[in-house]
Amino acid sequence: MTARIGVVTFPGSLDDRDTQRAIRVAGAEPVALWHKDKDLKQVDAVVLCGGFSYGDYLRAGAIARFSPVMDTVIDQAKAGLPVLGICNGFQILTEAHLLPGGMLGNDHLHFICRDQKLQVENADTSWTSDYTSGQEIHIPLKNMDGRYVADRRTLDELEAEGRVAFRYLDMNPNGSLNDIAGITNAAGNVVGLMPHPEHAVEPLIGTGRTDGLPFFTSILKKLVNA
Repeated sequence: MTARIGVVTFPGSLDDRDTQRAIRVAGAEPVALWHKDKDLKQVDAVVLCGGFSYGDYLRAGAIARFSPVMDTVIDQAKAGLPVLGICNGFQILTEAHLLPGGMLGNDHLHFICRDQKLQVENADTSWTSDYTSGQEIHIPLKNMDGRYVADRRTLDELEAEGRVAFRYLDMNPNGSLNDIAGITNAAGNVVGLMPHPEHAVEPLIGTGRTDGLPFFTSILKKLVNA
């Protein structure tokens, strides 16, 4: 049976189609989910894609967190449903308190769009098992509010528990504390990151590499072997 991975579209989502394609390239079936619907259509996992949900008019991800679909996502994520938040999706996960900390504007106050070098810190989550810890990858990055922040206690807990999933290498593009590019919850089923792996799954687009594909093959293998 083919694994079904839902992709939520909010008003202002930009990368839902790209994310659906990445899922298809990995060998799973993408399922379009609309933010006003609470029904997740019996998907096996969910991706909150990138963009500017509700124009980020209040605070990045703050309004989308209250979309009807998020009530179901929050409940099922707490019950073990794998959820990946990419860029704006990561912001939504922090606003929904599925991941700790929050996002502020880039420290240089400019939108950034570049290929970013990352180090894989945790290869034991539902979304990262096809990587190896310490692996260096290149993933496109594009954001205005990408600076990850948290209080010292939260940062210490993330570091001590191995819950930093990805870290920026060579340069910190937005001022994120501890060079954090992505984190996971304690159970490893919820992962959020600022860079866009869906733009690095085919050699003719994005970075010209396929360093983002393991996100989608990782979850596919987990679902098939579950």
